[in-house]
Amino acid sequence: MLKDFKKFISRGNVLDLAVGVIIGGAFGKIVSSLVNDIIMPSLGILLGGLDFTSLSIIINDSVITYGIFIQNIVDFLLIAASIFLMIRIINNFKKKEEEKVEVVEAKPTTEQLLEEIRDLLKK
Repeated sequence: MLKDFKKFISRGNVLDLAVGVIIGGAFGKIVSSLVNDIIMPSLGILLGGLDFTSLSIIINDSVITYGIFIQNIVDFLLIAASIFLMIRIINNFKKKEEEKVEVVEAKPTTEQLLEEIRDLLKK
């Protein structure tokens, strides 16, 4: 599953990209809330009350807020994982449909049936 996930992220299929954008947009707010309101505060509690949004480095007059960056990385990974799982489920459904089509194509043609009847009548 991890191997498929890496393959999914690294390939440049336009259809997968379009699906990713649509599903990512739909799940974006939910996942952002999950990360910002549940996961990161829980992780902060486990790390001794650390608030990731306040993590920053001040260099001269510039403020580098790397805590927000960490939250965005977790946010991205959750969105990418949910899109991956959705596409994997869709691909499984497509495979099952293809198998059904192959079974239907295995039926003998009318000519083959007539030849079998002819051969049985000859016997």
